[in-house]
Amino acid sequence: MNNLRVIFMFFIIGFVAITLRLFYIQAISPEFYSADYTTTSKIHPNRGRILDRNYEPLAINQTKYLLYAEPKKIKNQDYLVKLLSTELKMDEATLSARIDMSKDWVAVERNISKETKEKLEKLDLEMLGFEPTQERFYPEASLAAHLTGFLGKNKEGESIGYFGVEGYYDKDLSGFPGVLKSERDMFGKTIFIGNQERVDAENGRDLVLTIDKSVQHIIKEHLKKGVEKFQAKSGCVIVVKPQTMEILGLVCIPDFDPSEYYDFKNSDFSNWLISSEYEPGSTFKPLVVAAAIEEKKLKPNDIYNEKGSIKIGEYSISNWNDKYEGKISIQRILEKSSNVGMVYVGETLGKENLFKYIKKYGFGSYTEVDLQGEVTGQVKSIEEWYPIDAATFSFGQGISLTGMQLVRAFGSVINGGYLMRPYIVREVIEDGIKKIREPKIQEQVLSKKTSDTMKKILVSVVNNAEATWKIPEGFTFGGKTGTAQIAVSGTYDASKTIASFIGFAPADEPEFLMLVVIDQPKTSEWGSETAAPLFFDIASELLVHFNVQPQ
Repeated sequence: MNNLRVIFMFFIIGFVAITLRLFYIQAISPEFYSADYTTTSKIHPNRGRILDRNYEPLAINQTKYLLYAEPKKIKNQDYLVKLLSTELKMDEATLSARIDMSKDWVAVERNISKETKEKLEKLDLEMLGFEPTQERFYPEASLAAHLTGFLGKNKEGESIGYFGVEGYYDKDLSGFPGVLKSERDMFGKTIFIGNQERVDAENGRDLVLTIDKSVQHIIKEHLKKGVEKFQAKSGCVIVVKPQTMEILGLVCIPDFDPSEYYDFKNSDFSNWLISSEYEPGSTFKPLVVAAAIEEKKLKPNDIYNEKGSIKIGEYSISNWNDKYEGKISIQRILEKSSNVGMVYVGETLGKENLFKYIKKYGFGSYTEVDLQGEVTGQVKSIEEWYPIDAATFSFGQGISLTGMQLVRAFGSVINGGYLMRPYIVREVIEDGIKKIREPKIQEQVLSKKTSDTMKKILVSVVNNAEATWKIPEGFTFGGKTGTAQIAVSGTYDASKTIASFIGFAPADEPEFLMLVVIDQPKTSEWGSETAAPLFFDIASELLVHFNVQPQ
């Protein structure tokens, strides 16, 4: 009887202990003892495509494969290594190092093509497997590299767009990842009859650019030849529609292949036209003349007596060829690109007005072009100006700007006076719905009357140029050359110049405005002998491409 009581007491004590323990686990500290068999995985969205204005692909996604191995299933490592070495064209030492026999799973090679995958699958090797991955592919290689940018990796190994459209529109292109929550057993395997929650990924938006792939080909072919012919360090060409500032083509040399960006220097990724500052030289002169005409300070036929070089304080200013013609018109000042004549125009316009128009043209501020990497250039505040600054600014020296800023400002001179926002994306496609981006007026700088006057003057500048160019027959062009010495350590190096030409055609209703820049040409330092001939070579093909009829 006593033994039964002892046993009974043990049962009672055990029952109470278990009850108290369960109460502690469930009521007092459930979070410590709970086992969560729910796993969460990310569903990656497809990155949006980048297309040209005719919906030709510039950046798309390709399915590649990750080849992996399960070492525990490998019976003969040497045989497998030799086999994979042949199929993957990899050295055996690298493969042996990757196939760690102590692990359950190892990555062997990434970016396996579909063809290679199918070859390996036919070998029926149970220790090998494949995981599909999305890789960015640029079918036109370097054709529009400085516009598309590239898809790279950040420090965490995540995909991210760099430079150009890939960088500027990274969030739009990336989309939003989805989430899959599923119940798994204690061994980590999915319980198919368990609860699952799925939030689908939102794929990235497709972007349709303003550029034409054919225009890119025309520009690149000529620019590449030009840079080689003139033995230049680099070169850039941009073509825009002046009425809207939509970019029709943009190429810089040297460039890079976005699909193999890791083989290039960081400096190759920079788009010179938005990321580098330079002094424009004589291509700036029409902007100052236009401002003087707009302010009614001067008329095209007003006369200036060009006697010789002039002194501004301790500085002497001369013409580029040290030739002077006596009494000449304001129009003639631009035709012969007279520096001393432009000092007169700047003085007549007035220091305050000159500064006002520099700002109205948008220098010293962002153009708001939708490309990653834009800089603002440098414009001194008027309080910092010395007398020599006002003089040199009048002929494009001492002020730094970007090529994109110059094109935008020059566009306002010939499009009726409107400063337009330059842009590269014309359509955004989301879920099959197209959203059109409209041109944006940023400011009216000049009147239509002044703009029409300036077009006539710039036509005269081309027709009366001292250099002889191969101008397409039956078409009227307007434009201006520029040759700017490069400042090195505070002084100008006469042996290093940036040669340029900015022009438009047809003159009455311009189909395009184009800037050609040649950096440090060795065959000739002058824009009239390098950038201008290249401009007309490109222009002759563009007129055919745009189906512009001779006048």
